[in-house]
Amino acid sequence: MIKTLNKASEILKSLKVMKFLTFLFLKFLLLSNFVMSETIPTKYKILKESSACIKDSQTQVCKELVSEIEKLQLVVFDQNRFKCQSSLLGMQSAIIEAYFLKNFSNERISFMIPYVIKNC
Repeated sequence: MIKTLNKASEILKSLKVMKFLTFLFLKFLLLSNFVMSETIPTKYKILKESSACIKDSQTQVCKELVSEIEKLQLVVFDQNRFKCQSSLLGMQSAIIEAYFLKNFSNERISFMIPYVIKNC
């Protein structure tokens, strides 16, 4: 009888531990998505920041825009929207050239904007 009670007590303890761990796991899973998720930039935001980058290609806006376009082009790739992805990659490469090659003309960024508008 004492053995049975000890086993029952051990089972209850292990169930409590499993319940607690399950609770922690679910809490982490549900809450971490909100905390760790990255926002995907909108087409409007990218076009607005591209215009700011055209005005001055050496700003921090251009540098941040490259990573924002990267996020968006990965999303459209997953959606099989390859024309949009190609347009975003073209704009991204133009911004990289404008940012790192100081004497590069920003005409290429301006050239890519209609393609992003049309294909995305």
